Amino acid sequence: MELTKLSKRLETVAQFVPDKARLLDVGSDHAYLPIALVQAGTIDFAIAGEVVTGPFQSAMNNVVDNHLEEQIQVRLANGLKAFEESDAITCITIAGMGGRLIADILAEGKDKLALVETLVLQPNNREDELRLWLVEHGFSIQEEAILEENGKVYEVLFATHGSQKLTPQELRFGPKLMKEATPVFQSKWQRESNKLGQALAQIPKENLSDRSVIEERLRMIQEVLHASQ
Repeated sequence: MELTKLSKRLETVAQFVPDKARLLDVGSDHAYLPIALVQAGTIDFAIAGEVVTGPFQSAMNNVVDNHLEEQIQVRLANGLKAFEESDAITCITIAGMGGRLIADILAEGKDKLALVETLVLQPNNREDELRLWLVEHGFSIQEEAILEENGKVYEVLFATHGSQKLTPQELRFGPKLMKEATPVFQSKWQRESNKLGQALAQIPKENLSDRSVIEERLRMIQEVLHASQ
């Protein structure tokens, strides 16, 4: 049987899933992630959650095609409604959605998070809003990763229960990512700086309020980039 090959993005998410975790993968995208993790022997139980019938059927077909029905259950449910306490889920992955949507999914099911040990989250945008939700709801960001694939930059957050305070800079850029300041990190924020500079040039000098917002964002980016050099 051919092993499931993950994209670089999902491979990075997979690397953060603890060994022997009982996994819920929300918005499972054909169940690729749980299938690959079970095939690799990292985990032996997963729920692939889907809220739309088409992707649900696709995930179900993939699980059946790989003969993994005993280890992976595909459930049609919204967000964290896909699991019950009896499932003993220890890790939740949510990948490929906006940061605000991920935060909303966690907020809607927050009563179920007490027994879940780890969250592995890959927002497509608004990473700062997701970090803020985590620290305001008793989670601590332990690890982060940043990668580029097909011209897009992705960030992955690994969080556990715990108290954490983040500065505005750490919320925006990531507490771990700022320290590591990899070439991908620097490239992302240099591009963002360039875009903001172009936007600033279009704003009339007398429009002080709009200019000050962009100038502050630029200042923060330049500070972080300068510190990483």
